[in-house]
Amino acid sequence: MGQSHKTSGDRPRSRLFHYEHRSQPLLPRRLFLRRLGRHALAAAVIIAASLGLGILGYHILEGLPWLDALLNASMILGGMGPVNELHSSAGKLFASFYALFSGIIFLATAGILLAPLAHRVLHRLHLEGEKRAGTN
Repeated sequence: MGQSHKTSGDRPRSRLFHYEHRSQPLLPRRLFLRRLGRHALAAAVIIAASLGLGILGYHILEGLPWLDALLNASMILGGMGPVNELHSSAGKLFASFYALFSGIIFLATAGILLAPLAHRVLHRLHLEGEKRAGTN
């Protein structure tokens, strides 16, 4: 992950989410699968951090035991809704903001997971379009 390569401005650039330019050939399958793995790892880290935030919030602000806090945070993050009834104002406010936050995390994670697939499809279509244009 710490690899970098030189760009036209001779600045090192992180390769974590680097995509090939449309003038470059399609990434080989092995490297594409590695890219998918990096994106999946990034998504897993985001989800784990979000779940940890939810667990802490429910435990500290609502006073739920750790297991119940995990259950509530998991259900909210998964889009199912809370399990335990909330009693404190702080817990209710936290649950409201955590639910909104979870929706944003869902969209961001979906984007991170789908980006390499969408890029590959668009890159392949572009290369096929160039190939067809060159034969006419």
